[in-house]
Amino acid sequence: MEKKNVLVTGIGGNVGQGIVRNVRKTGFEVRVVGTNISNFSAGNHLCDGFYKVPYAYESNFIAEMKEIVAKERIHLIIPSTDYEVYYLSAHRDELGCEVAASISTVAEAYLDKYLTAKLHSQFDVPFAATFLPSAYDHRFKEFIVKPRKGRGSRGLFFNPTDLSKFSDEEYIVQELYKGEEVTTAFYVDAGNHLHGHITMSRSLENGTTTYCAVTRTYDAQFQELLTNLVAHIPIKGAANIQSMITDKGEIVPFEVNCRISGTNSIRSNFGFEDVRYTLEELLYGQKPTPVQITDGVAVRILMDVIYPGQTGSEGLADNQIPFFIY
Repeated sequence: MEKKNVLVTGIGGNVGQGIVRNVRKTGFEVRVVGTNISNFSAGNHLCDGFYKVPYAYESNFIAEMKEIVAKERIHLIIPSTDYEVYYLSAHRDELGCEVAASISTVAEAYLDKYLTAKLHSQFDVPFAATFLPSAYDHRFKEFIVKPRKGRGSRGLFFNPTDLSKFSDEEYIVQELYKGEEVTTAFYVDAGNHLHGHITMSRSLENGTTTYCAVTRTYDAQFQELLTNLVAHIPIKGAANIQSMITDKGEIVPFEVNCRISGTNSIRSNFGFEDVRYTLEELLYGQKPTPVQITDGVAVRILMDVIYPGQTGSEGLADNQIPFFIY
């Protein structure tokens, strides 16, 4: 196969780092260029080249990405954050390469939880009951206030007594569901077919999965839910639904990530390789490898990237600098 150049954004976070590791796992001849909003992070050592870029919503983001694409002859961009998914999708015709993202209208809807709720309600796709703060009528015994956009389980407020300080532009109110939290990754192929899915129960710390286990208990229910979603909403490629399973066995999705999500490095070892499927379709024009889910449990640990003899992080841009993992 011809050697390809892939750009992975957000390599300072666990999503981007997982994507890079999974690109390596495929064995494809790929040179990986990483980007991040800071010069140095734990992801630099994974990349063959690196660039610091602005936040996706800043005015010069697209211009700088276009320069990188041209300079590095990038064939495919894989964004790892919600804002980058939206802005790169909206400007994909300017970039000169493939972008692993749904169309911009879908990316925008899944960037904003209130728009997600409205979109799902149009097609009778389940989603947590969601209100703007000014419209909430205190109908729930318990509720949660959360940011409309992003933030990965940060900025949450449980049962606040005064909703007047939460603006409709920034926050939503959802019913606080109790039960088992699960994360379901799925992939929609180029023919708009549901290629497969995997569900894992999980535990989180500071918005990041620390433990998860494959569960098949809800496969039939998620197959029906996702089939309905894909039939009405033009998601492309990898996506992820976060849900609560109530005591009655009801699935209540409360967030959708329209991108490859943070457990990609774990689930690829349990038979769901959405990074591989992305490369197969968008780089090589191949049908994605069949999904073959296996059972398993994973726990995340903290490790260190050691750069011997260095007196500071300046210049430690990529894997050309000697390092080891401890």
